[in-house]
Amino acid sequence: MDKIESIEDFYKRKFDWMPDNIRNEIGHFNVFRLEPFVGDQAKPVPYKRRDYYKIMLVIGGSKVHYADKVVEVQKQALSFSNPQIPYKWEHIDNIRSGCFCIFNAHFFHQYGDLNQYSVFQPNGTHIFELSDEQVERIKIVYERMFEEINSEYVHKYDVLRNLVFELLHFAMKLQPTSRFDNHPINASQRIATLFLELLERQFPIEENHPRVSLRSASDFAHQLNIHVNHLNRAVKENTQKTTTQIIAERILQEAKILLKHSKWNVSEIADALGFTEVTHFNNFFKKHVLLSPMQFRRH
Repeated sequence: MDKIESIEDFYKRKFDWMPDNIRNEIGHFNVFRLEPFVGDQAKPVPYKRRDYYKIMLVIGGSKVHYADKVVEVQKQALSFSNPQIPYKWEHIDNIRSGCFCIFNAHFFHQYGDLNQYSVFQPNGTHIFELSDEQVERIKIVYERMFEEINSEYVHKYDVLRNLVFELLHFAMKLQPTSRFDNHPINASQRIATLFLELLERQFPIEENHPRVSLRSASDFAHQLNIHVNHLNRAVKENTQKTTTQIIAERILQEAKILLKHSKWNVSEIADALGFTEVTHFNNFFKKHVLLSPMQFRRH
């Protein structure tokens, strides 16, 4: 994969300057208006993974390439980007205005795991089309961020974390309610959650994280120290999908990303995804996508 964009790279690309507190003990947070970067001033946003989180309010139509999907924003939207999932915005010359905040995982180090929230999970919803009334409510949150970050209040970063959580929960309330929302977590849900976390921890595939090691339901069951039948029941009960199906979907998603956005050849991608033979990878990919990996890459 191309080099992951660090938070320092972001500042160099956007501003050619670096904040003093970029890597400090509380982590990094900042908030910006989109106006200097859109319309006539628009610059292409490179498709890559970043090492920071970003929440953006976009006013205006555009398209965003997100992992292996393309999402069209008709009028205005709130978007969530995390370090695992590469993205790129298109038609940013059509974007009129907006705001965004960026922060790293360390900013929330003692305040919970951001990746537990669906807006930052690979299979979650990352872009939310908004009504005019919803936009006004989101704008108020960003204005409070600007006010707070420029204040002298000694605990202002606590307030800013709370405002990030406001955006998170605002978006997640727009999603259909899960049938588990009103039930206390049970052993079966814990097992399914641990499985999904273990699966996700193997990605993204890159030079520093080169190979998938857990490939089968029994691999995960062994890692979790439970019987494979117990794992399969818990996963099916909580996701309505089989363990094998979820593993295959996630490997397929990463395969598409690597084929479209890495310089690795098919053999290197197959090896990184844990396939012992290139032909096994080709057959797996063609079964799910109806194209060979090379046809998909050229498509």
